[in-house]
Amino acid sequence: MSVLENWEEWKSFLGNRLNHAENEGMDQSVVSDMAYQIGGYLAKQVDPKNEQERVLADLWSVASEDEKHAIANMMVKLVENNGTQSK
Repeated sequence: MSVLENWEEWKSFLGNRLNHAENEGMDQSVVSDMAYQIGGYLAKQVDPKNEQERVLADLWSVASEDEKHAIANMMVKLVENNGTQSK
């Protein structure tokens, strides 16, 4: 089963990667830009595997560039404390 198939596992996966990036000293603006790029990739290349991903894909498809950055930033905030690694 892919981490994309379960919303909670996906959030945990993203949270772990975010914590790792922050522990390695990655700047918040770089994290934000990467989240935006990942959102774009997922929207174009990956079929949503659950209802939450479908909502995100639908929102992404109608969003302006600024709104896409806002969605990406909100996803970062959502998963900030979801990882299993401590800061």
